[in-house]
Amino acid sequence: MNVTETIFVKLGGSLITDKTRPYTPRLATIERLATEIRQAPDDSPHLRLVIGHGAGSFGHWAAYPYGTRQGVFTPEQWRGYAEVAAAASRLNRIVCDAFLQAGVPVWSLPPSASARCRDGVLFTMETTPLRVALEHRLVPLVYGDVALDEQRGGTIISTEDIFVFLADVLHPVRILLLGEVPGVLDASGALIPHITPANFATWRDVLGNSRGVDVTGGMMDKVTQMTTLVQQHPQSQVYILAGTEPGTLVQALRDPASIVGTCIAAESG
Repeated sequence: MNVTETIFVKLGGSLITDKTRPYTPRLATIERLATEIRQAPDDSPHLRLVIGHGAGSFGHWAAYPYGTRQGVFTPEQWRGYAEVAAAASRLNRIVCDAFLQAGVPVWSLPPSASARCRDGVLFTMETTPLRVALEHRLVPLVYGDVALDEQRGGTIISTEDIFVFLADVLHPVRILLLGEVPGVLDASGALIPHITPANFATWRDVLGNSRGVDVTGGMMDKVTQMTTLVQQHPQSQVYILAGTEPGTLVQALRDPASIVGTCIAAESG
């Protein structure tokens, strides 16, 4: 009997948009990734997917002038909060339409509708729609978005923030984080193949920031969060890899042993 596997897939903002230019989607890339994901359930009927995407040059460019990640207090910042939500939603609509056109039955679930944070940390979000979607073989689609915050008024949550929260609920076996770079790179530009909680301190100082505007912390924040996630959920493995080459995503879904990138796991294997 085949066991159902849940896999989280993030399409990074640097992959699906040009983060160096405001509000610039990479439509051909989005359409290609949608086609690749459409192929996966045909080959793996017991696969459950949760897809997330970054806000890229939509949310980050909208948020930067207002400092939305750090807090929302003034009338101007609250107006900015609304503008960030609208920008993130516009990109999500582009992604959602492309996936539906490709035959992927995505159900877009805006995190800001229910997400709540405490000093920048996501502590609650409604998960019933995700559960229902998966029960009926739909694909939940989440994204980097704004969220109310008990101390900061408002903030921004990344797709990684959402995945960390959902890991407690859905227990993914794998998390695929696709971007422009082939994984986590050291100071010389060489790929770091494995990161664990035990060796994370060794690599902390060499982790760089994202190219372009990124208000959610770049690679350092991503690796820190995922290292904590695998420590709390040792059954999960996280892969950071490039999604720029056609076929990479569908191959990663079919055969994780073929993935070329950085694996973050509880133990080196």
